[in-house]
Amino acid sequence: MTELEQEKTDKKRRPRKDRGDNESRADRVADEFTDRVVHVNRVSKTVKGGKRFAFAALVVVGDQKGRVGFAHAKAKEVPDAIKKATDRARRKLIRVPLRESRTLHHDMKGHFGAGYVTMRTAPAGTGIIAGGPMRAVFEVLGVQDVVAKCTGSSNPHNMVRATFEALQALNSPRSVAAKRGKKVSDIIARRDGGSVDIAALEAAE
Repeated sequence: MTELEQEKTDKKRRPRKDRGDNESRADRVADEFTDRVVHVNRVSKTVKGGKRFAFAALVVVGDQKGRVGFAHAKAKEVPDAIKKATDRARRKLIRVPLRESRTLHHDMKGHFGAGYVTMRTAPAGTGIIAGGPMRAVFEVLGVQDVVAKCTGSSNPHNMVRATFEALQALNSPRSVAAKRGKKVSDIIARRDGGSVDIAALEAAE
């Protein structure tokens, strides 16, 4: 056996490096997010010769630090539908400003189709008072105290979309001050009726 052939043989026999400790970037990103399955429905498509059944999944994803997204996907099996919806939701994240990293800055209303939602800010210790689909959104978003009510349609798709419409319209005192050319202290003082710790507020946002 020649020297070159011997070297190739040694490379083949050499054990592969253990990559278990070196997580890929995709795995690290996946660990940052929390997902909730809101609704799974069996759907069918009528074709020549019968019906083809599949499953549709509605999933919300968030990092519990102010970012959240949702998506809907179909597949032949439930796990595949959930995985597809989760991947899509991670690509459509929105950032929502939170007050003290626990509740909303102000009350909001949103609607989609026949679904209407009302969300109100709440003091510490209130918890999440909301229905199933809305509760899932608040949990992955990182909201700890909120009072929410859904009226009209109870369709989970309408409820989730109405909730996201309201969340996208939320404004933080910093953004309002920037639009109006004022200081954050002026906006907060008028809302709370007194002076507040602006440094603590900006650190919490």
